[in-house]
Amino acid sequence: MAREAERTQRGSVSASADFDFGAFYDLHVDGVWRLLERLGVAPALVEDAVQDVFVIAHRRLGEFRGDSTLKTWVTGIAVRVAKDYRRSGARRGEQGPLEDEPHLEAAGRPDEQAMANQALRQVLRLADQLEETQRLVFMLVEFEGFTVPEVARLTGTNANTLSTRLRAARARFDQLLEVREGDLR
Repeated sequence: MAREAERTQRGSVSASADFDFGAFYDLHVDGVWRLLERLGVAPALVEDAVQDVFVIAHRRLGEFRGDSTLKTWVTGIAVRVAKDYRRSGARRGEQGPLEDEPHLEAAGRPDEQAMANQALRQVLRLADQLEETQRLVFMLVEFEGFTVPEVARLTGTNANTLSTRLRAARARFDQLLEVREGDLR
């Protein structure tokens, strides 16, 4: 069933009476969860944010025109939901994604999983210091595997602008990493 949802990547899914929303959800829920955490949704609110993303996706499924893949489309919804949650969380003084353990599916021995979790927390702490527009393109390209043109389509931002933001984000991230490594010496 997940393969059916994956195959229905382009075209009007509303016209497809056999579209399996459950398979679509199963295929994308882990990625949406991870992305919301990485974009700074407070851990206590991630589950609610994931639900909001899929409620919106279900409600707007008939509006999907096939200009992008379903993954890109649902990611665009998740980006907007994360922005709303970060904005409302900032007004309430809530912290970002580092209060609890990030959602990580690490394979291997427990010590390897612990090291991977620690490394991810450190990377997210550094990325959290990036300007919001830089953080978005940085996370989508570096962690989620999107290309700059895909991010441009899903955010409605010029690809050249995003490329500039990505270069600035990478440079700032490297600078923050150097400072952190210097502090550890």
